[in-house]
Amino acid sequence: MKKPSSAQPSGDVFDAACPSRRALELIAGKWVPLILPALEHGPLRNNELLRKLDGISQKVMTQTLRELERQGLVLREDLGTVPPHVSYRLSELGASLNVALIALDRWAETHHAALDAAARRHDAQAARRAR
Repeated sequence: MKKPSSAQPSGDVFDAACPSRRALELIAGKWVPLILPALEHGPLRNNELLRKLDGISQKVMTQTLRELERQGLVLREDLGTVPPHVSYRLSELGASLNVALIALDRWAETHHAALDAAARRHDAQAARRAR
């Protein structure tokens, strides 16, 4: 049975109103953990972000940037040019979240070999059981 959600944020990550869940939902998308660190060193224009983020489509990047702007993590600046150009940069809030994403990236770099080895062991065991 699903536990009813409280109106006030709780400290229970299993409660829908928990602030931790909102943070996890913010970074759960495929591109958010890449877009925020891409903006770490200063503003970038749309095409600069597209070149930096291999594999992202223009449509998905635009949708993601709009949501990040809506959440207060990214600031959009109209550069006042013709044709119109905009740049994106981290807000203070976005920069504070980026600290956690950088820590996650360091963890991944440190442990990627162990993760790969665990997956290979699991797959080999599953293949042996399937015979």
